[in-house]
Amino acid sequence: MRVLIGGGSGFVGRELTRLLRHKGHEVTVISRQPGPGKITWAELDSDGLPPCEAAVNLAGENLMNPLRWWNESYKKDLFSSRIDTTKSMAQAIAASSRPPHSWVLVSGVACYKPSLTAEYTEDSEWTPFDFLSRLVKEWEASALLPEDVTKNTKQVVIRSGAVLGRDGGAMKQMLLPFWLGLGGTLGSGGQPFPWIHVSDLAGIIAKSLEPPAALTSPSPQVLNGVAPALSTNLEFTKELGRVLRRPTVFPVPGFVMNAVMGSERAVVLLQGQKVVPKRTQEAGFVYKYPDLTSALEEIVGI
Repeated sequence: MRVLIGGGSGFVGRELTRLLRHKGHEVTVISRQPGPGKITWAELDSDGLPPCEAAVNLAGENLMNPLRWWNESYKKDLFSSRIDTTKSMAQAIAASSRPPHSWVLVSGVACYKPSLTAEYTEDSEWTPFDFLSRLVKEWEASALLPEDVTKNTKQVVIRSGAVLGRDGGAMKQMLLPFWLGLGGTLGSGGQPFPWIHVSDLAGIIAKSLEPPAALTSPSPQVLNGVAPALSTNLEFTKELGRVLRRPTVFPVPGFVMNAVMGSERAVVLLQGQKVVPKRTQEAGFVYKYPDLTSALEEIVGI
């Protein structure tokens, strides 16, 4: 199978590329820079979709980029880097004489309103309520294909939680303070923390890229890309401290997070949602790292 990956040079893209090549698939990455096994976004727009049986978009400016201040310019980049690339791929698929059998978008769980009690499955209804949920709404809308194309192309949306892994993502910035014994809860610590190991997210994407088993639907299939274990920030903090054999006695107050990160961005860490991968599990996906202990021990290398 030939697979086209938008944003394939990022953290999740690298893991997905390794997995697909291990399975014997051929991978082409869409990147800002040309190179072997790559095409550029400009080439996609000018030359159209290269021959492929499946396509996925992972492109997007890092929400937690520590080098970017939370301002209008950064917020504009968060929108354009996701929506413009997704539109480019969707338009190329729609214009192709031989569109892929599967088209996957990885978005986020920020569409679900933070709550200490509500549990969200893929069937939960939602409406935009803040900056990030509006981003998810427009992002997912930009991936929609014309109805005549959906007769042959399966559409899948995977709403990912915080992605944990050794080579990037959320863990990259967390490990140093924890190693130094300076780790602690964020805010109250009682907020839900929806997460997934990068290997499992790559696995869900790879399964979604497979040919459809039945006639495709004009509406996208939605999967929650989170681990089945419901965890809080406190539980994550304590487990990471245990695995590293380090104390976790330095909580970070919410007002500090808001000041440093901007309140619209800090909400991802200070509030959270209980997200259940109901349809993901019903589809038969088996997690390698279903709980924090197995995930963190693999990441830390124990």
